Amino acid sequence: MTQVTERGTRLPAAPRAGVRRRSPAAAACVVGGAVAAGLGLGFLAVLVIVLWISSPYPDSGPGGALHLAAGLWLLAHGTELVRYETLSGVPAPVGVTPLLLVALPVLLMRRAARLGGACDDDEEVLPATAVFSAVLCGYLAVGALATVYAAGGPMPADPISAAWHVPLVAVLAAAGGVWGAKGRPLGPLPNWLPRGVRRGFVRPRYALALRAGAGGALVLLGGGALLVGASLAWHGAQVQASFLSLTGVWSGRFAVLLLALALIPNAMVWGAAYALGPGFALGAGVTATPLGSAGAPALPRFPLLEALPAAGPGTPLIWAAVGVPVVAGLAVGWFAVRRAREVSYGETALTAALGAVVCGLAMAGLAAASAGPLGSRRLAEFGPVWWATGAAAFAWTLVLAVPVAVGVHAWRYRPAAGPVAVGADADGDVDGDVPVGGGWHDSGVRELRWELMRKASGTLVPEIAPEPVAPPVPVAPEPAVRVARRAVTVVAGLDLGPTPVAPVAPVAPVAPVDPPVPAVPSVAGVRVLARRKPPV
Repeated sequence: MTQVTERGTRLPAAPRAGVRRRSPAAAACVVGGAVAAGLGLGFLAVLVIVLWISSPYPDSGPGGALHLAAGLWLLAHGTELVRYETLSGVPAPVGVTPLLLVALPVLLMRRAARLGGACDDDEEVLPATAVFSAVLCGYLAVGALATVYAAGGPMPADPISAAWHVPLVAVLAAAGGVWGAKGRPLGPLPNWLPRGVRRGFVRPRYALALRAGAGGALVLLGGGALLVGASLAWHGAQVQASFLSLTGVWSGRFAVLLLALALIPNAMVWGAAYALGPGFALGAGVTATPLGSAGAPALPRFPLLEALPAAGPGTPLIWAAVGVPVVAGLAVGWFAVRRAREVSYGETALTAALGAVVCGLAMAGLAAASAGPLGSRRLAEFGPVWWATGAAAFAWTLVLAVPVAVGVHAWRYRPAAGPVAVGADADGDVDGDVPVGGGWHDSGVRELRWELMRKASGTLVPEIAPEPVAPPVPVAPEPAVRVARRAVTVVAGLDLGPTPVAPVAPVAPVAPVDPPVPAVPSVAGVRVLARRKPPV
């Protein structure tokens, strides 16, 4: 007994209160964020190295190409680069971010956050805040190393610009990934927000306003793309000459083509700002608007810049670009109408106004992201002004969306023309006690709607003939039986006792009727066999 107690299995010691167990899931999220940043850097590094190898006259070695790739990765986050090798000797900032290049880090970071938030049944479940923080730490660690590494290249990044641009893009992308991994919930909001904000957020008007504003912004971007495409086709000869004159080798032309493709979203935003009215700046004191552009901007030769409108007053053909914000305002008003009869006109107008606010904010953000400096003097202002573009988008959509939304609401939920009320008189007046039969759910209105749908569908819905109803058979009324009353005289001294009743004669019994003989005689002795299944 003593040996058993002395040599028994030791029990595990209780964990200490101050020691925290390390979470492998959190470490995996940190590694996932670092891998997302590394994949973006690696993609750009491979692209730059391929172009450097294929170039017949490289300016620097592979180290300079890798430094340039790190700078391009930071530029994809909106960070300004500084170019020191200029003709004037003054460092020139490069702050125009190709918006198509921004999709690379955003998609990689969002994927890392989504994979970190999604877990199997046998894995540890981390809260959304833990996944968000872990992925963000890994990504920002690689971003800091890339900023330090790019400082030794030909185009280093501005440290102050990188200090807030890289975290901003990473935070937005990680938040979108975690939100998608958790099923895209719409609530509840954090408790530190005011109660009125948390209660107002769940109202359907805000989701509808967000959809309407996003639809208006997409219409503006589509109109901007249409204007850019039409201008490129109009100036096709100048665009081709500019593309061929930049370089004579295929690797250089491929690089120019890639840069032009990456700047197409920027051109769409610029076209939308041009259609809205404020236009965009082409340098210090030079602005292109539909009313005209004054001055001669000092622009570098580039294919997309050849499609800019010529200097001088605008023409009626250019003024047709005003139709883009008109269509955007109509779209915001159309999407702001909720499909519910209990919504009032004031609620619909308020939703359309909120959609205009969302559209203005979206266009202001896109204008700020698509613009930036290309130099230190005349090209210090290049692109649309964000506040002017946002204000113009808000004004256009507000003026058009509110009346359109109210009109669409009134048209959708107008009273239907139903049958006449049952209690109406010859003049069409209806008594107060008689219910009107023109409601939305009355049988007459339903039949009217079905008839209209059948006529609109053509031969898809055949006409159903009503079932014949037999005419009512007249029933002759039965004559009323009148019982004659006799006067009864009571005489004293009479015997009113029971009077004997005469017996009733018995009724003769009815002979039983034989059952009918069947036409086919029954067969006796028939044997029923079970049905056998065929062999398989």
